[in-house]
Amino acid sequence: MALGAVAEPPVRRRGSDYAQLSRRISQAGLLERRPGWYVTRIVFTLGAFVAGWVAVFLLGDSWWQLPLAALMAVATTQVAFLGHDAGHRQMFRRRGPSEVVGLFAGNVAVGISYGWWVDKHNRHHANPNHEDEDPDVGAGALVWTREQALETRGVGRWLAKRQAYLFFPMLLLEGLNLHVASIRAIVGREPNGGYSVPMRHRTVEAALLVAHTIGYVALLLAVMSPVKALLFAVVHQALWGLYMGCAFAPNHKGMPMPTAEDELDFLRKQVLTSRNVRGSRLVDTALGGLNYQIEHHLFPNMPRANLRRAQPIVRAYCVEQGIPYAETGLVESYRQALGHLHEVGRPLRG
Repeated sequence: MALGAVAEPPVRRRGSDYAQLSRRISQAGLLERRPGWYVTRIVFTLGAFVAGWVAVFLLGDSWWQLPLAALMAVATTQVAFLGHDAGHRQMFRRRGPSEVVGLFAGNVAVGISYGWWVDKHNRHHANPNHEDEDPDVGAGALVWTREQALETRGVGRWLAKRQAYLFFPMLLLEGLNLHVASIRAIVGREPNGGYSVPMRHRTVEAALLVAHTIGYVALLLAVMSPVKALLFAVVHQALWGLYMGCAFAPNHKGMPMPTAEDELDFLRKQVLTSRNVRGSRLVDTALGGLNYQIEHHLFPNMPRANLRRAQPIVRAYCVEQGIPYAETGLVESYRQALGHLHEVGRPLRG
């Protein structure tokens, strides 16, 4: 999708535009840390997560474990949101405490590499929706541009033709994909012998992932039969991947995809490629604050609890500057994302 097909930003490009907005946000106190809010959030989120695993242990060899696996998928995603906030240093200004929370939430609780995710996510934030720079829109199981679609072959082409219909079913495999990508990031090397993904605590991360895997498998096999344990893991991991995908999909999919020819300043690059999702505080909780994607991309280290208060300031400023501000309902956000996927595959169906 060409950038101009969705929005025609003003011709002027002033580096001070973002600075002016940043001053307004700072003067409103919205960049200040919220330790009390995060302590409460961590206690309740981790409390529910631990309580869920205690329930798994106490329930034993029962088919009621399968509904519990679905609930654990929700709890696991909420813990992953804490890891996301830690990665952006929304909780603490210092790297050390942020990494402790991130390693616990990512490697220990969820089973994905915190270091790999931070590297990947930072590259996404630097150039959102840029085909050559954003790892989230690189060609893979799904394709995001017509050029990527035309380059597919075999099974990849079959998927690209039908990807809008297969999107949600494919998200059921996203949990497995995240686990595999984490392992590859830790052990993967370049032809010159260096590691392919930079990581500050590679040995620690590897040990924590091993501990997570052993603990996960041991707990399930200790309390239920192998068949029930396998089905629990399938339900838990599939629904966790689906939930994660549904939380991140509305943010950028179907929004403009800048190229090297598009000379956008930081403010416009972040706003034009992002989409907000309207809703109540229930939506805020369900999506981990990612429904305020525009504000989050403009101020990644802003505490999650402040994003709702920042929204009217950012939206008003965009109106002043003549910058389109995309905001829609949750269902409509999925419709737009699926519509983009369907359009991308059109040349293959022709």
